[in-house]
Amino acid sequence: MIITLQNQKGGVGKTTLSLHLAQYFTGLGGRVLVVDADPQGSARDWLQARVAEAPFSVVGLDRPTVHRDIENLLRGYDVAVIDAPPRVTDIARSAILAADLVIIPVQPSPLDVWAAQDTVRLVNDALVFKETLKSVFVINREIVHTAIGRDVATALGESQVPVLSSHVSQRVAFAESLANGQTVFETKSDVKAIAEIEVLGAELLELFGRSRSEPFRR
Repeated sequence: MIITLQNQKGGVGKTTLSLHLAQYFTGLGGRVLVVDADPQGSARDWLQARVAEAPFSVVGLDRPTVHRDIENLLRGYDVAVIDAPPRVTDIARSAILAADLVIIPVQPSPLDVWAAQDTVRLVNDALVFKETLKSVFVINREIVHTAIGRDVATALGESQVPVLSSHVSQRVAFAESLANGQTVFETKSDVKAIAEIEVLGAELLELFGRSRSEPFRR
């Protein structure tokens, strides 16, 4: 499983989702590698902030060779989660080509919906070279107890890219855990935040045809 998180608009929570999905897959017994392809190096900063040993591996690869290097990087791993850079760059294109599935996180705002179309165009360009490539939208940083997330999902539904049914909310627990080099699975500070990542992760497993009870068979 090679998953790339990509959106041409910054600040949509790519790194937050990347690290939490990596923790989720690790919790299911998967050997997980996070590839930090963003020159900002947020995933690497998270690793440096940790006190305990990380539950999964993190490597930096902010070069336009991700699609060529990923096979060697994946030796010994079940899952690679690629945190791709914002903006249309050669690195972004390479990270998309490397993937089996591209997740496009979208915040619930019209501006984000419009900006997401740039990423959709990148994915469509990649389909010329990789016909099996899949892509999905995920609503991220949804404001709790509002209907705007549903409205954005409806607007995105006009695209050919499917919208996942699972949404992830804007929660302080996500920011606080990452600032300390952890995830909400480790801090256990917000059970609702944990549940949202679990539902998202389970939906992604279904896209790969994997059982939730035994996703990574040895």
